[in-house]
Amino acid sequence: MASSDYTRGEMNIEAQSKMYSGMMRASAWGSLILLISVGYMVFTLSIGLNWLVSLILMAGAGLAIGVGLGFGGAWIATIVALAGLALFIQLLVALFSMVL
Repeated sequence: MASSDYTRGEMNIEAQSKMYSGMMRASAWGSLILLISVGYMVFTLSIGLNWLVSLILMAGAGLAIGVGLGFGGAWIATIVALAGLALFIQLLVALFSMVL
């Protein structure tokens, strides 16, 4: 049998631990962004709620859930940027609807 320098329980797993925690955090971010996006679409398209009210509700929910989960300032900046992008897109839709 081949000899090995490996001793059970003495392997450094710091890199694997960091990778796992990073992957779990990225999964939580992605899942929450997907939840907010689908919620916004459901409120505006299926329920018929005004797009601005729906945007405010989903951004508020996203901020509350993200702060509750301890995502920090990067999460708040992401939600604000996504809400700004949604406002910009709605402005473009309004402008193009005037032209057509």
